[in-house]
Amino acid sequence: MRIVFIGPPGAGKGTQSERLVSLLGIPHLSTGEMFREARSKRSALGRAAEEYMMAGKLVPDDLVLEMVSLRLKQPDCAAGALFDGFPRTVRQAESLDQILKAIGADLDLVLELRVDDEVVKHRLNTRGRTDDELVVIAERLKTYWNQTRPLLNFYSQRGVLETVDGQGTVDEVFARIASAVTKRKPQSTDA
Repeated sequence: MRIVFIGPPGAGKGTQSERLVSLLGIPHLSTGEMFREARSKRSALGRAAEEYMMAGKLVPDDLVLEMVSLRLKQPDCAAGALFDGFPRTVRQAESLDQILKAIGADLDLVLELRVDDEVVKHRLNTRGRTDDELVVIAERLKTYWNQTRPLLNFYSQRGVLETVDGQGTVDEVFARIASAVTKRKPQSTDA
């Protein structure tokens, strides 16, 4: 399965992603991790991205898309992948469709992990990190919603969006995620 995982900071995507990739046996594709790996290997793509990252800027779409395209061609992605932190915009979502089409694949599911903003603020504030102060948290949520609403609309119109309640225990949330995945999982054609 090819799944996009969307949720605000503090929603629990990291914890749930680990469980989901283990359940499905697919790789977890985080663009941040892919760029860190490319930088450590000193690849041309990694060096290009490093210039932006060191300046505190977002890596441009063309570099992100090239990285994702290269990663999806790796053998461990043949059965699918879980995209985390990508796509962030409708333009990136449209480009992901093109990348998948080029390798003869489709996006099976977009999981939105929905958590009330007040719960997110509480979760992040109790982490005790300096980047999780209330003013910063509020700005991160504002940015998330400004970027994400159009993306959720895009995927909803395509019929691949499933919204999952991200509040409750880790096990309760994962049970909801597993149910959404089972509902969308392509049926095997083996006889």
